[in-house]
Amino acid sequence: MVVGVTASLSHSVAHVHLQFRHRTKNERGLDRVFHGHKYCHRHCNSFSTTTNSCTTTTSGDGGGKLEVAEIKEKCEKWQWKGQYSINYFVSHSNSNPPLLLVHGFGASIPHWRRNIRTLAQNSTVYAIDLLGFGASDKPAGFSYTMETWAQLILDFLDEIVQKPTVLIGNSVGSLACVIAAAESSRSLVRGLVLLNCAGGMNNKAIVDDWRIKLLLPLLWLFDFLLSQRGIASAIFERVRKRDNLKSILLSVYGNKESVDEELVQIIMEPTYDAGALDAFVSIVTGPPGPNPVQLMPRISQPVLLLWGDQDPFTPLDGPVGKYFSSLPSQLPNVTLFVLQGVGHCPHDDSPDLVHQNLLPWLANLPTS
Repeated sequence: MVVGVTASLSHSVAHVHLQFRHRTKNERGLDRVFHGHKYCHRHCNSFSTTTNSCTTTTSGDGGGKLEVAEIKEKCEKWQWKGQYSINYFVSHSNSNPPLLLVHGFGASIPHWRRNIRTLAQNSTVYAIDLLGFGASDKPAGFSYTMETWAQLILDFLDEIVQKPTVLIGNSVGSLACVIAAAESSRSLVRGLVLLNCAGGMNNKAIVDDWRIKLLLPLLWLFDFLLSQRGIASAIFERVRKRDNLKSILLSVYGNKESVDEELVQIIMEPTYDAGALDAFVSIVTGPPGPNPVQLMPRISQPVLLLWGDQDPFTPLDGPVGKYFSSLPSQLPNVTLFVLQGVGHCPHDDSPDLVHQNLLPWLANLPTS
């Protein structure tokens, strides 16, 4: 009964959200122009409203996919704060600024399997499993926060990388990178690449969206249900079933062919670790964390925004999407490319399109 109610709640939230997105797209049209910043079409011709000219970006598809088994074999462990084992991957390359890849909710290092080889052609690439995810520790009873993950990133840069680094994050991983960059006082962050950045650790952050306000009673009910251990366990069991995970992934990916059995396994496998249920409950019910609206003006490093326009979690016509799409006209260090037909995880959804925009941006970073 509880599982059925929860599944119905989740379906209702997604249905209302997606219905609104389709309506606004029909009203506004698919050919909107974002003034003051670059707009990237599916074939990756970028248009700048400030220069009124078009340029074709370079291709970034030469690296190929890295096998998950190879990623796992090369992963190393780092003891954070002397008590938490953090899983990370490194592929050493030349002297270009190192890159640190930070995954989103429910993901892990292998979610970057389509990107690592390409990026490692020109830079040393690190990837990390945030505490509570992947093969990193999932301590029982731990209270997860965005600030904790941001501090983990800064400590990793300080102790392991030991060089100014470009942070590349997706979803909540992006927000953790934003917080880290805003808090860093030791020039650890060389630049930021944000792939569909989240507004908070969960939907409680987006209270100025009428859609979220409408659904807040359902979200509060969901939090209450998760506070009951037996109910939370039943919900978690339902969520992590292979068919359900695949259905969720299909709803957030624009390129449905990218949602293969390997991806489902990447997301599903860590959910069977001890502490995975605690992490799920803490993250979904915890505080949303710092608001990017207050953080972004504090960041002076170059920032690249890559945003899939088919994202149901942080849609461009929602408050988070609207805010980030307005930044290039307000902050000279910010560049935006909107990726048509791409969902919430652009790096895995359409890696070639991401590389076509990311690689030239990395190549043109200031030397100091």
